[in-house]
Amino acid sequence: MIKINDFSKSFTIHHLNQTREAVSGVSFDVEKGEFLGIVGESGSGKSTILKSIYGTYKPTTGTVNYDSENFGSVDLHNISDRALIKLRTKEIGYVSQFLKVMPRTTTLELVINSMLEMGVDKDSAAVKAEETLRHFDIPKALWHNYPNTFSGGEKLRLNIACAVVKNPRLLLLDEPTASLDEKSKLKVRETISKLIDNGTTLIGIFHDLEFMDGLCTKVYDMNTKMLEERAV
Repeated sequence: MIKINDFSKSFTIHHLNQTREAVSGVSFDVEKGEFLGIVGESGSGKSTILKSIYGTYKPTTGTVNYDSENFGSVDLHNISDRALIKLRTKEIGYVSQFLKVMPRTTTLELVINSMLEMGVDKDSAAVKAEETLRHFDIPKALWHNYPNTFSGGEKLRLNIACAVVKNPRLLLLDEPTASLDEKSKLKVRETISKLIDNGTTLIGIFHDLEFMDGLCTKVYDMNTKMLEERAV
């Protein structure tokens, strides 16, 4: 489903007149239904790869090819902005450590809106949204609140809920358990297992390597640039 070939990304620091390489020489592929974990020390470029798959960054060299349900095989950096937005809405989910919220949109509305983007009717979306918020232990008292007042863990759980409720074909996970307690981590693990069972393809970054055990089918090491198969 995803094939990355000879990927590199550099950033220009204009006020210093410098160019710094964030990552280079990355190549791997992920088949439909697999879960690839990316490991490596801080600053090795793990998040840069995920953001480039999502289209936030464009690679300096190399290609990021994706097998889309709507468009067929595409280079994610040679498609129109409209096509990229459609992929993000319909096919590719992204969970980061940080929640970006719409102004004056409640917790429940955020999750419902995620379902409406997929063409689900409003009544069904509301039922599924409530079920998902319960699963991630977001108290009902908070459902009609604005999440900018939430704790870091509550925001992260809501961020995950908004992404997984859509059952995306490809889900990118950038440290999704970073500020979660053990109970919440188990909820995330359970959800990931269900997504895998439903055929979702996942690429994730986790500093908690134990969390990856029994989930990932492949692990890419940023230090060795090697791809390792894992038994699940």
